[in-house]
Amino acid sequence: MRRLLSMLCDVRKLQLTKAGADNKRLGEADNFFRYADDVLSGIYPAEKIAEVMTFADFPTAFGDWVQRQMVPAYNTKRFDFEQFVKPDITPNYQFVTRKQKRAGLEDLEYVGEKGEARPGSVVDSTDRLYRVYRWEKQFDFSMEALVNDDLGYFSDQTSLMGIAARRTLEKYVSRYLWNTTIIGRLTALGALYQINGRLTSTRISTARMAFNQRLDARNEPVAARLRFLVHPPGLVDTVRVIRASQLIPELATNAANVIAGDFVPIEDPYAPGVSPNFPWFCMTDWRADNIVPFVLARRQGFPGPKIVRVKSNIEMIGSLLGSGSDVAPIMGDFMNHDIVVKVMDEWGTYRDGTDANMIDHRGCFYSAGTAV
Repeated sequence: MRRLLSMLCDVRKLQLTKAGADNKRLGEADNFFRYADDVLSGIYPAEKIAEVMTFADFPTAFGDWVQRQMVPAYNTKRFDFEQFVKPDITPNYQFVTRKQKRAGLEDLEYVGEKGEARPGSVVDSTDRLYRVYRWEKQFDFSMEALVNDDLGYFSDQTSLMGIAARRTLEKYVSRYLWNTTIIGRLTALGALYQINGRLTSTRISTARMAFNQRLDARNEPVAARLRFLVHPPGLVDTVRVIRASQLIPELATNAANVIAGDFVPIEDPYAPGVSPNFPWFCMTDWRADNIVPFVLARRQGFPGPKIVRVKSNIEMIGSLLGSGSDVAPIMGDFMNHDIVVKVMDEWGTYRDGTDANMIDHRGCFYSAGTAV
């Protein structure tokens, strides 16, 4: 800090010199910064306090630095969607086909002595097609801006680009749950897939019972269990109360809260809803139940975002006929010295006019969160 004050003192004195200030004015500026340096050293010269506090040197020389340094840190909430979205890999940008089983095999039949088994049947699978797409954003920086960046303002830009890529992907996955096509589809399926009402332990229990009654294409029961509850930030405390209560919190009875530890809450910072009508979404665990609600595809060899830069097309030469050598990347483009950076990623998912991005509706349950 003392070194910074010394540099600011030199800057201010240079400004005053260029403005034609006399030696007395320069001395006053020098005294002010010496006072600030003494304070940092634990020395408090009382006779200087009244004088230096009237000077405008410190705000003038220090103002721009404070403005840049005090920019709030950029933080973003994380949406841990990886817990309920199945990952997949595609070899290229073309559509891939995945076969979704709709039912198991038929039951066995009793066969008497010398009897023959009757032929069974297999329910056709459903084709699910999806592909990956490119997602990119370009940023240009001037060489002058990077050279003048003595305070490191641009030093964290690569981190912010990675954050932007992650945020874009999270919003993409969030739209899986909250789009009108999926909501309409689950609503049309009836009470086992949708309920009205705000989030309570009783309604979570209703959702769990709905999962327990799911059937396959042969009307056989399937193991579909409520595992994840996705909710907006406005329901964080409600979820915590439900999970922490030994009794059902919304009922004035001694009924035990049997669902407190049976689900994993996942906060979606991009979920819609205005208090008090916050929607919520429940899903199965595709790893345990082999029911895939949603999928996120990536291209092979591209597991995450990449940040690339246009290589400088400038060479340093000593002669027009001699060989050249590469210059520092900060030199940028030959014409205007721009440094061009791009963050890029690739992902995609299943898309359908009826089910939107939902692979298997048996793994989903939705509530609009409105009062009933």
